[in-house]
Amino acid sequence: MKIRLVNNGVFTPVEEIEMALTAPAEGFYWIDADVEDLAVLQPLFSMHDLAVEDCLSEEEQRPKIEIYESHYFIVVNSIRFDDEEIFLRALNIFLGRHFIITVTKQKINELRTLKPLLWEQEVSQPDRFMYLLIDLIVDNYFLVGDRIEVRIEKLEEDILMHTKKSHLNEIIGLRSEILWLKKVLGPQKEVINTLNKRDLRLIDDQLQKYFSDIYENAVKISETFETYRDLMGNLREAYQSSIANRANDIMRVFTAITTIFMPLTVITGIYGMNFDNMPELHTHYGYFVVIGVMVALGVSMFFIFRKKDWV
Repeated sequence: MKIRLVNNGVFTPVEEIEMALTAPAEGFYWIDADVEDLAVLQPLFSMHDLAVEDCLSEEEQRPKIEIYESHYFIVVNSIRFDDEEIFLRALNIFLGRHFIITVTKQKINELRTLKPLLWEQEVSQPDRFMYLLIDLIVDNYFLVGDRIEVRIEKLEEDILMHTKKSHLNEIIGLRSEILWLKKVLGPQKEVINTLNKRDLRLIDDQLQKYFSDIYENAVKISETFETYRDLMGNLREAYQSSIANRANDIMRVFTAITTIFMPLTVITGIYGMNFDNMPELHTHYGYFVVIGVMVALGVSMFFIFRKKDWV
């Protein structure tokens, strides 16, 4: 657990947690905690039992906002994409009048990238801290969306050039993750809309209007992932079409080969009959003539099929 006094974007480490219980002369306290620290923080900051239970739960938490007497409890999901799987990491925020507590189970990159932004904008209020943090989280969805789009384009190119059975597993896996992510974006969008429109005494009225920009971005993100879902459907159709075309090409080649060998089979069948009165059997160069005819016939048929683009 790290405790910092934030004033005009400048961080001052605080050793004693008790100092954060009272409002500082200037600035606010930011407590960056793990879930294990809640046992200490809950009685000191009067955290509601249900909010603490949500933080400790092993189940995936939906984004939400809960209003309590002395603080707000807000859950938003940070996103991460490692080219194989999409990860959502819950960020639990306790917003008070003079403090903000962030509780996480895993590291959240936005908490690290937020620090220079606080210094640049000389932040001295916890509600503005939360606004900038949520804004970073939402913006990161755009970055992940761009990477997903690149992966979709590459997958489409691979399917058109060299279709493999493994591509179907990639399509199904990525599509299911996009669908799952889109379900999560709905509640998160509503949380941001609540921060924008609801009368919240711990958030400055002027600052609250800025949440509308974040809400618009959240709507754009939701629409973008809706588009990705449709693209994955088109990609699956392209895969199935490519597989069907390849099967047709193979069958066409086999059919052409079979057609070429059919007259050759007839010739060998005729001269394979066990009749004594077959003049060609006694011809000195009969064998070579028949072989020459068969080769000429096969080559001629091959070039005819090639000219018609059948092979």
